Amino acid sequence: MAKESFVEQIADIEKDFPQWYTDVVIKTKLVDYGPVKGTMVIRPYGYAIWENIQTELNKRFKQNGYENAYFPLLIPMSFFTKEAEHVEGFAPEVAVVTHAGGEELTEPLAIRPTSETIIGNMYSKWLQSYRELPIRINQWANIMRWEKTTRPFLRTSEFLWHEGHSAFATAEEAEEETAKMLDLYKEFAENCLALPVICGRKTEKEKFAGAVATYGMEAMMKDGKSLQSGTTHFLGRNFAKAFEIQFLDKDGSHKFAYTMSFGLSTRLIGALIMAHGDQRGLVLPPVVAPVQVVIVPIAAKKGGVLEKCAELKEKLEKAGVRVKLDDSDNSPGWKFNEWEMKGVPLRIELGPRDIEEGNALIFRRDTLEKTAYSLVGLENSVSDLLKSVQSDMLEAARVRRDNRIVYATDLDGILKGVDGGNFVKAGWCGCRECEDKVKAYAQATSRVFAEGESAESCAICGKKAERVIIFARAY
Repeated sequence: MAKESFVEQIADIEKDFPQWYTDVVIKTKLVDYGPVKGTMVIRPYGYAIWENIQTELNKRFKQNGYENAYFPLLIPMSFFTKEAEHVEGFAPEVAVVTHAGGEELTEPLAIRPTSETIIGNMYSKWLQSYRELPIRINQWANIMRWEKTTRPFLRTSEFLWHEGHSAFATAEEAEEETAKMLDLYKEFAENCLALPVICGRKTEKEKFAGAVATYGMEAMMKDGKSLQSGTTHFLGRNFAKAFEIQFLDKDGSHKFAYTMSFGLSTRLIGALIMAHGDQRGLVLPPVVAPVQVVIVPIAAKKGGVLEKCAELKEKLEKAGVRVKLDDSDNSPGWKFNEWEMKGVPLRIELGPRDIEEGNALIFRRDTLEKTAYSLVGLENSVSDLLKSVQSDMLEAARVRRDNRIVYATDLDGILKGVDGGNFVKAGWCGCRECEDKVKAYAQATSRVFAEGESAESCAICGKKAERVIIFARAY
């Protein structure tokens, strides 16, 4: 591509949302396709977003008593048979190693689809007394689940995530931790990703295999579909009994611990793209944007322009801003297009006339507005603007979502609602058959219960409703 040409056009977001998504993730160099079908290579720009996500989450986890550790990738297949529901739930997705070193293994090894089993095995070795409880450990790792239909970030055979695993003396403590970590996820999603989420308990059909209860946070994408963005699980004593996680209690008796787990993955990067992006490409919230500000010199070869841009870059870096000075020989127009597509929150344009007038033009990626700001104290103006971009993006996403939540009293209403790109709230009797009927009729699934809401009758069968469910089509 010639240096003066503009970035290639991406698909129309309104006409072909899936193709728009694929174009954006490839052309902004977030990922590329791996040589093995269903895998992805996370490129530096995409990995920088993940690093910022890790930084923010690590800070929160450690404030809540979690320590980072690492557990093996390979797990004996016999571990999965110890918890019947767990093995049944994961069997279709598990990749298995049967040979190594030119010989057949005496026991096949699963490539980690999740770590409850191996961590449970280790906790059974480490835990002796009630004095050692609670245990709070987090792991950053790669996961393999052999997916049939894949899309970068959203669903791949291998992906990155964190998984937290805790053990407690009582059910109340474990349940409290399950709720607490869901609240932590929600605060992180809203304050760091500018992503408004709906949190709640999942149905028995949608819960994690082996859990007593699963809670999720659901985010609405711009096409009205839901993306499960994180889950927490109260595991009761299911894994503790399977792996003999016991402790000597104060009364001198041995008791099984209560455990919980929680996790979210690189699909959050997909959520950022689909919840905030537009026809020009990415729109990244400042907290996790790899580059928060790009400086584009105008008439860069004229005296003093590059020097002033470099001086401004240094001031912004000292103010804690992630900033890039684009002093390449591409045209300003090409640079505008390139950095807009990459979603950089703020662009500063500085040329001879701006310097003469003592101003710089600042372009906001979220609103596409361009405003002149004084060069005096510009680093303070930029810091304030980044905060405004972050909060305004959250509010804009919240308004979009809330305007697309509808109610339905029958199956046709659910179908009409999801066809219109909405989340649909509907009464539910608690019957699995009715839940399955929605999937068959409307190609929608239950996401989470609408906490604190009630309905008189089930929208599917007309019987008395037990709960209100949020139905949606989902990635």
